[in-house]
Amino acid sequence: MELASKPAQQRPVSGNRAFRLAHWVSDTVNGIRLKTARRWKFAPQTVAYQGYGSTEWARVLGRVVLTSKPVPGSKAERVAKNGNQNFRGWRAFTSVPVQYTEVEIQLGGVTTRVQADRGGLVDTVVPVALTPGWHTAVLRADGTDPVEARIFVISPETRLGIVSDIDDTIMVTALPRPFLALWNTFVLNERARMATPGMAVLMDRLKVEHPDAPVIYLSTGPWNAAPTLGRFIARNLYPPGALLLTDWGLTHDRWFRSGQDHKRRNLELLAQEFPHMRWLLFGDNGQHDEEIYSGFAREHPDRVAAIGIRQLSASEAVLAGGHSNTGDHSESSVPWIYSPDGAGLARGLQDLDLL
Repeated sequence: MELASKPAQQRPVSGNRAFRLAHWVSDTVNGIRLKTARRWKFAPQTVAYQGYGSTEWARVLGRVVLTSKPVPGSKAERVAKNGNQNFRGWRAFTSVPVQYTEVEIQLGGVTTRVQADRGGLVDTVVPVALTPGWHTAVLRADGTDPVEARIFVISPETRLGIVSDIDDTIMVTALPRPFLALWNTFVLNERARMATPGMAVLMDRLKVEHPDAPVIYLSTGPWNAAPTLGRFIARNLYPPGALLLTDWGLTHDRWFRSGQDHKRRNLELLAQEFPHMRWLLFGDNGQHDEEIYSGFAREHPDRVAAIGIRQLSASEAVLAGGHSNTGDHSESSVPWIYSPDGAGLARGLQDLDLL
């Protein structure tokens, strides 16, 4: 069976003259980057990300970029093949997005064609009948090799899911401090990034206790960092899960993307997609996770099993610009757990009979 979707058109830019000019500049710069990348023999590549879905549809995620490939037979190629990359952060940002190109998706006997957005990103829902468990989608854009994306199909019987922030929740970054954010993102070797103590053990125990529970990593990090984050998750033995990231820069109607809106929008989407499920929400008290999760819990108290907040240390709080000010949840019907590490959060979940 073939479901051919009509290719999306580039969305018109709204706003004043300065905003439209900024879009023109952005598109012009990206065009120059594309020409330069092709001149340097960068090759088109489709990048596939893990997705999720129900027995009736799947959310498929991917990206189309121009990127440099290692010379055949070189040490860099051998390292890439065996997974021993140790890149500096800036290397994740050398690829150039290929805008508005058509991507073919094959999943469960269904072929769907969609169009990447201005950042080269594909984020689409494919109507397809699938059984619960793991499936594989194949993505391919013109001129690229096909790549596989793992899709976790959630059973209608599943009652619990896990949503976790990344920065300062499962990975120690102190991201809000501008200089440190730049250092962590662009300079630091990816293997130097530290896992939060006890969090991998906690997540593993949750998956043992709830093997059908999906894991969603919801972060304000950029899609350029997705491969690095995926390797971090695997290297530190966190359970695999879909990465829901965002992109920096202009949108069709805003100067900057809102990371908070990104998190709220995806939480609301999960509530709509899986009305039979409750979610364990993990975050930290150094950014806006408490505020975002608190708002979601007020709107959907029956969809939240518990909220676990990793407390930053005094030094981490200084780097992060302080703690959030929403620590009083005495009137909330949803249980909140606070701890500086995964072991403390695990004890709180045990008290709630969730672990």
